[in-house]
Amino acid sequence: MKALFRLVVLTLIMTLTALGAPCISAAPEITPAQWQVYQDMAVDLLQKYLRINTSNPPGNEIETAKFLKQIFEREGIPSEIFTYEPGRANIMARLKGNGTKRPIILLSHMDVVTADRAKWRVEPFSGKIVAGAIYGRGALDMKGTGLLQLMTMLILAREKAPLARDVIFLATADEEVGDKGSLWMIANHAKLFQNAEYLITEGGDNLLEAGKVKVVGVDVAEKAPFWLRLTVTGEPGHGSRPIADSATNQMVQAMAKIVAYETPLKVLPAVEKFFRDIAPLQPEPLRSQFANLRASLKDPAFVQQITSNREYNYLLRNTISLTMMSGSPQTNVIPTTATCNLDVRLLPGENPEAFLAELRQVIGNPAVQFENINGFKPPNSSPVDTELFSVITKVMKAHHPEAIITTRLLSGYTESQLYRPLGIISYGWEPIATTPEENATVHGNNERISVQTLRDSTREMYEVIQQVAR
Repeated sequence: MKALFRLVVLTLIMTLTALGAPCISAAPEITPAQWQVYQDMAVDLLQKYLRINTSNPPGNEIETAKFLKQIFEREGIPSEIFTYEPGRANIMARLKGNGTKRPIILLSHMDVVTADRAKWRVEPFSGKIVAGAIYGRGALDMKGTGLLQLMTMLILAREKAPLARDVIFLATADEEVGDKGSLWMIANHAKLFQNAEYLITEGGDNLLEAGKVKVVGVDVAEKAPFWLRLTVTGEPGHGSRPIADSATNQMVQAMAKIVAYETPLKVLPAVEKFFRDIAPLQPEPLRSQFANLRASLKDPAFVQQITSNREYNYLLRNTISLTMMSGSPQTNVIPTTATCNLDVRLLPGENPEAFLAELRQVIGNPAVQFENINGFKPPNSSPVDTELFSVITKVMKAHHPEAIITTRLLSGYTESQLYRPLGIISYGWEPIATTPEENATVHGNNERISVQTLRDSTREMYEVIQQVAR
């Protein structure tokens, strides 16, 4: 029987070879000692990465691009810097596969939002380790993820892992403000990556609770940013002689109405699935309420409870955040013009013009003028019945058996929305798991990533990419 089995296998191999079928050998086994070296390297490189100040504005991503290029050159990985403005640049590196599968892109952005040093425990660009965590602006958004993608490239190259796909590392500039880096890359060099099948970038959110990963999210869609500037013009004057309908007074009244306004609740199928998936993790009565979300939202007490949680509220409605206000540059001058900026995030399928009409009705003052200041891009999505989604599920379940793998609707915008129209299946996913307290530091104070999480994530990111690329 064994001899017959060997004959069948040998015949099958010979047949496949004759047909020209690819033969990808198994990836070399990485020993615990080798993982120790790679994980130490990940910690060291992230600290160095975080020390490069790429606050946007102005960005200055060229310095990070040079830092990354030096690493790629040291490892013998071909790379190229694409400078599109003084101080602004993207970088791309590529590991070649045998071409039997379409490429996968590892996408990150090099710029970060600004940080208020006075509110931080340590210098925001120090990369300092405090109480087992690496502090730095961008630790989570998203130099940490970019570092994991970099490490995956280095490990694949060092281990000479056999690849069926090209693995493309792409780090871009200006994601936090205007997406100029990706937009320029798509407009000028799309031929370098437009045949890609998959793209992985930031997003997903993974919940860490009591030291264990409870939920692994894969972002398959995002809310669409619809940033608005409101402007009111009125009669100017001296601050000692109040003007009842001054521009600033009218703007304050309009802002008060917006802040008090509660947008209608809406349940998308993907969001309903998410609540149903995580229901088993909840105590009663939340377990039953999450499992039957639409019915539960008829209960005002449940609505109050769920919408007071920032991690759930954005999933169920269009959101409005008042982020910027401007009036007079002098205390004793009543200005001619007052402005405020709103960070509006619309659910997939929403009509921006209909939302504007809704806000105008809420304010009820025709003197308030609205302007879209970011260029609205309709949201898009990616399917989940793919090899990449299956591999993410398999790898994360192997490392975190108790974890629930589910789809996510991301509150923030990611560059996935720019690459999906090219026919690339794009996911927001990273193996980094955070507590709610750590996650709240994104764009906030004391942004940090656990050293242990970084070490674990180095291996998990590599295993996902290595398996889907072979």
